[in-house]
Amino acid sequence: MKATEVPEIAGAYLFEPTPYADERGFFCRTFDADVVRSVGLDPNAFLQDSVSRSARGVLRGLHLRSGAGEAKLVRCSYGRIFDVVVDLRPDSPTYRNRAFFELSGETQATLYIPAGCAHGFQALTDTADTSYRIDRPHDPDEDVTIAFDDPELAIPWPLPVTSMSLRDREAPSLADALKHQEG
Repeated sequence: MKATEVPEIAGAYLFEPTPYADERGFFCRTFDADVVRSVGLDPNAFLQDSVSRSARGVLRGLHLRSGAGEAKLVRCSYGRIFDVVVDLRPDSPTYRNRAFFELSGETQATLYIPAGCAHGFQALTDTADTSYRIDRPHDPDEDVTIAFDDPELAIPWPLPVTSMSLRDREAPSLADALKHQEG
């Protein structure tokens, strides 16, 4: 497994495993504490694992947590997703930068998203399973949502949106969400 820094987002990493494929399918390690530790992250900091299943065109996000934020590891374990990270840490050298990834069950790559970054994705296949490993217990009172179609972010979502939650559909603009974050 190799770890690569994401240049657009300070502190973000892409962890790429080496799948071993044969006539049965494949096998690969999707988490390696030593590799995580090698880039300065604490592998024991992750407290909760979750998974979502989405149909083609479903959009989830953009989400982040207020307060101390939430760091997460995100992986598409089945299917393909268009994954988006937006750096919303005011003190970050990459503040307001965006980064886009295609994560898939074929590669099993995992994206580390630092606390203070917004995250969202769109399913590109009929079924897309996305796994999350987060570093804090979820507290719904700290949830912040930003409009997926905010013109300031101009995210190039690859498909028409087929479905999203009411919360995501009614999300405020980036400017309004940031005002709420500040106070």
